[in-house]
Amino acid sequence: MKLTFLGATRTTTGSKYLLEANGKRILIECGMYQGHRTESIERNSKLPFDSARLDAMLLSHAHIDHSGLIPVLCKSGFRGNIYCTDGTADLCRIMLLDSAHIQEQDAAYLTRRNAKKGLPPAQPLYTQADAQASLDHFAPVAYNQPTTIVEGVKATWLDAGHILGSAMIVMDLEEAGRKVRLAFSGDLGRGHNDLLRDPDHPRDADYLMIESTYGTREHESLADVNDRICAIIRRAVERNGKIIIPSFAVGRTQQLLYTLYELVQSRCIPKLPTFVDSPLSLQATEVFRRHPECFNKNFHDVMMNRESPFSMHSITYIQSVEESKALNNIREPCIIMSASGMAEAGRIRHHLKNNIEDERNTILIVGWCAPHTLGSHLASGHKEVNIFGEPYKVRATVETINAFSGHADKNELRAWVEQVTGSLRGIFVIHGDEAPALTFADALRALRPNAVVRAPEFSDSEDL
Repeated sequence: MKLTFLGATRTTTGSKYLLEANGKRILIECGMYQGHRTESIERNSKLPFDSARLDAMLLSHAHIDHSGLIPVLCKSGFRGNIYCTDGTADLCRIMLLDSAHIQEQDAAYLTRRNAKKGLPPAQPLYTQADAQASLDHFAPVAYNQPTTIVEGVKATWLDAGHILGSAMIVMDLEEAGRKVRLAFSGDLGRGHNDLLRDPDHPRDADYLMIESTYGTREHESLADVNDRICAIIRRAVERNGKIIIPSFAVGRTQQLLYTLYELVQSRCIPKLPTFVDSPLSLQATEVFRRHPECFNKNFHDVMMNRESPFSMHSITYIQSVEESKALNNIREPCIIMSASGMAEAGRIRHHLKNNIEDERNTILIVGWCAPHTLGSHLASGHKEVNIFGEPYKVRATVETINAFSGHADKNELRAWVEQVTGSLRGIFVIHGDEAPALTFADALRALRPNAVVRAPEFSDSEDL
């Protein structure tokens, strides 16, 4: 039994892990590497294993850094099943097609640029047809139901509370009379989420693979988030301004819609016209409606017994480019949510361009933004930013809220590991940049002194 680390090692992107047992080869995650363009193309176009020799794949959740290379995997010879929860399979159906659409758009742009230089056309990493074909391999499973993957390997998906359908995966391995239980955290939620259940805890684990995205950081408390958002919106309304929110289409947008619903219900804010300007957000919200099994009890009761927070009369889902452009003509207070959350792509850049120089308006950053992105520059207090290559003065008020993170922080990760039972002979710290991964590994050595704790590097292997 052997585990090889082929992605998200001392970095937070491109998750891939190869498990070998009983002569079978199982891939855990097949995530896209997201970084500098040249490096990303190199890593994403050449998988570090023979896809045709894999027997099955296990997937924890639908985020592209965990699922984004599934079309490449299938295009390069994989013929097995991809096991994941039903919610994850539904989200992958829209997210992989959206990712393919972006690939095709990027390739078309580069092809036009290359033509001017006499260079050959660019090719997308994969097409929408490739993404559609890969969906035939998905084999949804239920939470908490052990599933035989191959001979000698059973897997159970436990709720991870990260996004809809997200899971940690507990693998029971048996080979030549030896039994081993390997637990993979996936991406762990914070708990106390307004929509989702709290993360579960593996039991009787011999080995643990644990994410460390925020292994050195603490998040803001969730306790006063609604009060803060209420105050921000009321100040914007008093100035007769708009509230522009860069928001990821999956998870963050639905969380914000529920927050606005609560604030309206409590009469903290008026029922403002709210525009969700992202076709993917509309599709993702429809997936949320179909999966009440992922909701916590309170949100489940709201969805089953009252007006849906996603269907308030004040909410308009924007589809066409013409509808999106028409939002520029609104002169009254309103809320505009649009992807991407880091303001690096999509329609949000147009809304920022048209509203950033009006001091009546507010830009609300509600998530972590990678360095050097437009969202990061705004959150850092830059007084001038470039949008579509042109400089714009930041006259709008910029507010930031960091409590909505879908990842557990360092204290929440530690508390979660404390509740994992079993011998824990080995702990592998993954899915974190080098400094957080190494620092969190040191913390786990003190917490679980009997475990061998490693922060593996790319292509490292471990015999189980």
